[in-house]
Amino acid sequence: MPERHVRLTFGAEQVREPLVYQMGHQFKVVTSIRMASIDRSVGWVILGLEGDEDEINRALDWARAKGVRVDDATLGDVVEG
Repeated sequence: MPERHVRLTFGAEQVREPLVYQMGHQFKVVTSIRMASIDRSVGWVILGLEGDEDEINRALDWARAKGVRVDDATLGDVVEG
């Protein structure tokens, strides 16, 4: 199953929403948080997404529609070294 790593950046309104949880339940993707930093006004997460490429793209389009910035992320996170 293809896996893709992305960096999601959340503004103050999105930080309060369980968007990663919702993404994993609304789309046929497995989410894996690799790194994250969140406070009251901003947050980011390096997220691994496993699933069909079309479904991953649908999930990321949904996140963008929610106001989340989506960028590609490289490997080398805390878990993988």
